Formats: sequence, C-alpha cells, structure tokens
Amino acid sequence: MNAPRSPIELHARSVLIPIDVQCGFDLPPWPPRNNPSMEANALRLMDAWRNVGWPLIHVRHDSVMEGSVLAPGHPGNAHRPGFVPLEGEPLVTKSVNAAFIGTDLDLRLRRLGIDTVVLFGISTDMCVSTTARVSANLGYRTIVVGDACACFDLKDADGSVIPADQIQRAHLATLRAEFAQVVDSDDLIAALREAAMA
Repeated sequence: MNAPRSPIELHARSVLIPIDVQCGFDLPPWPPRNNPSMEANALRLMDAWRNVGWPLIHVRHDSVMEGSVLAPGHPGNAHRPGFVPLEGEPLVTKSVNAAFIGTDLDLRLRRLGIDTVVLFGISTDMCVSTTARVSANLGYRTIVVGDACACFDLKDADGSVIPADQIQRAHLATLRAEFAQVVDSDDLIAALREAAMA
C-alpha cells in the first residue's frame, strides 16, 4: 500500500528555478540519458508558472574546464529550445555544481522574500541534487520536480555502468529522505493553480 502523498504547499513567495537545461548535454562526452519526457514536463511546468506570474530565475552552467561543451562561447552552452529566459526573467550563471556557490542567488531570493524553492533540470544527481541540498541547508523549503529532471549513465570504479534510471531513483530517494519534497510535474501544476486561485 502506497503512503499518502504530502500536500504541495505553494504561494507567491515560491520561486521556480530551472537548472542547466542546456544543449551541451546532448553532445559527447556525455553518455546516454534517462527520462526522455523531461523537456515536455518541464515546459508545461514553466508555462503554468509563468501564467501565475510568480518569480522564475534561470540557472546556466558556464564551465571553466578547458574544452567543455558547456563553456561560454561553445554552442553547447546555450539553453535548449523553449528554455531561454524571457524578458525580465533573471539568469544566474555558475561554474560549480551548486547554484548558490559563487553566485548571488541566495541574495536574490532573500530580497524577493522567497521561502520556497522549486527545482528541476540537468542533471538529477549533480547540479540539481547539489543545489537542492544547499537550498535546504540555507533554510529554504525545497521542492524537486522529479519527472522534470534527467541524469546520465555512470561508470562505477570497476568499469561497469550504473544505468541512469537507477542513478535518478537513488538520488531522488536521498533528497526525499533528508532535503526536499520530491513531486511530479502534474501534481505540482495542480497545486500551483490551486494556490494561485486561493
């Protein structure tokens, strides 16, 4: 028997933060990815969020590693189609995993009076997870939209490959256990619309 789902509490002091939804993740050397529905789920979520008019802050990874497909100036650094910030939507750029480290993201959120952070993006086990952990440690109520995240197959120390679906499941479980409420996009959108009408 499944445990009852916790209600998703949203209000105007909630912010949506897409993380690193960039073209470079389709290029070598990135291995196979999971969750082909990630983009469609995320775009529906962004559209619903924009319709409500609550804050949306984009995060982009500007790699400082030589030859990286995510480095500024490389085509892979660009946002994927549909994920480019619209006019008036701030963009925070980072060069490490956590969007709060070396950026003004925390300051932006404090100035907006934000207390709830909603995250999705690439990759679940790296920049999404790290940002969610720091967000929780900074005192923000943190929500991760699991089906709007994706990650990659990962080589283990013995050379075997851990499939991306297993990586995603384990990391979302860890986040759920300690750092964040993990939800699906449909449930988040329904809660968003309900909150906006309250």
